[in-house]
Amino acid sequence: MLKDKCKEIGLEFDELFYERCEKFITLLQQWGAVHSLSAQLKKEEIEDNILDSIYPVKFLNPFETLADIGTGAGYPGMLLSIAYPDKKINLIEPRAKRVAFLNFVKSALKLENVEVIPNRVEYLSPQSFDLITSRAVTNTTLLLSITNNISTADTEYLFYKGSICKEEIESAKIENYEIIQKGKHRNYLYIKRKGLFDDI
Repeated sequence: MLKDKCKEIGLEFDELFYERCEKFITLLQQWGAVHSLSAQLKKEEIEDNILDSIYPVKFLNPFETLADIGTGAGYPGMLLSIAYPDKKINLIEPRAKRVAFLNFVKSALKLENVEVIPNRVEYLSPQSFDLITSRAVTNTTLLLSITNNISTADTEYLFYKGSICKEEIESAKIENYEIIQKGKHRNYLYIKRKGLFDDI
């Protein structure tokens, strides 16, 4: 059960969170089978992806606005919007089928804090977000480059990375970061702004 799995990793949410996650699972299974949104459509697989998406709730600094790059089937941005219903979440996704799915989920789950942006991030007009996230889109150097137009010196980044995380950090010449490791294969690369380093 998702609630038990959340407790195991030290996270607790209200009942609305779990109800919305259950609806998300059902909708992804329905849409995914038809539109090839994800290769992982078994309930346990989707729950694992949900846990992977929301684990950073344990250590993120406070924020008001978030942009998720290449949200795809909803990871991590849609799940973060469920975990943070009072924060403004922008899901940036250029592919039409995925945009349609994200908008359907937004409506079905009554997520008033979500805006789905059907575009590539590098084509957006200049604006700024407190936090930029991305999972399995591209390498860290390129992610930092293509998000220049939606970031400032105060923007933080959370990139969901695998085993080559340290190599990407060296290549991107990043400072002020932490790597939070979960299991053998997940590294959360958290690039922080100065003055907001918290103990984890």
